[in-house]
Amino acid sequence: MATPKYVFMDDKIVPWDQGTVHVDTAAFKFGSAVFEGVRGYWNADEQEMYLFRMAEHMQRLVFSQRFMRYDEIITPEYVTEKTIELIRANGIQGENVHIMTTTYVAGHGGQNVTGPIKLAITAQERPRTAKITEGISAQVSSWMRVPDNAMPMRAKVNANYQNGRLATLQANADNYDTAILLNSRGKVAEGPGMCFFMVRDGVPITPHTSSDILESITRSTVLQLLEEMGTPAVERDVDRSELVAADEAFFCGTAWEVTPITSIDKLPVGTGKVGPLTKKLQDRYFDVCHGKTGAHPEWRAPVYGAAKANAAE
Repeated sequence: MATPKYVFMDDKIVPWDQGTVHVDTAAFKFGSAVFEGVRGYWNADEQEMYLFRMAEHMQRLVFSQRFMRYDEIITPEYVTEKTIELIRANGIQGENVHIMTTTYVAGHGGQNVTGPIKLAITAQERPRTAKITEGISAQVSSWMRVPDNAMPMRAKVNANYQNGRLATLQANADNYDTAILLNSRGKVAEGPGMCFFMVRDGVPITPHTSSDILESITRSTVLQLLEEMGTPAVERDVDRSELVAADEAFFCGTAWEVTPITSIDKLPVGTGKVGPLTKKLQDRYFDVCHGKTGAHPEWRAPVYGAAKANAAE
């Protein structure tokens, strides 16, 4: 990814190299920060960038801040405004963008520090990779997904992601692309930073939200799109042994979008190729994200539209 010119940091847009946090902050020492990853999709016909489901991401950001008992809740309106300003300042057009919005504890001290709260935003171009079209390999990890009564995954707390990092590093060392984590009950949970779906006998299946997974916005999107496509998904426990019986499988998430899984533990998923339902879902998902269809306009927030309207006036 190309390095952007600017980052938003502490109430202003500054050069990229100035996006720093002191090493003694609670955010650095303890991972006392929460974040949202957001995608911006470029529509070439309309010369517009659409932020996908920004409102829902901001609602979850508020939940995560409340969960962490922050002294101050940075509002969705402020974060959205500054995100749009940053994308415009970086002049990102013609390519999709990945945005990281982080609110963090900038105070110094021990684990009980809850303020002051600062905001950082990065926006980087992120082209689509071959993994989307060709699929990836996954390993069932020996690392267990952290249970809800230890470090709840439904809050997007930075420190939580060390669990997935360990699984990813193990998978990469064992020559897999990524991992699938099981929960404390031995049921399939999710990937290191993305939700899991499989297809058996034409029926999409995904672990339910009480399986120690993130309440993913992309997962919610996929569930709705599958319903509209006439192939509603079943949310239930998934046994490890069922993975061998899957005809198709895929991960979904803001960063991962809809990524096919073509093998698990060195066994092919179905034919070992991207499955037909997964491909159909991908096409539908990207059409909605890019605004190539009139469906779900409420999910797309324009970045340049307001500026164009002001210029026309």
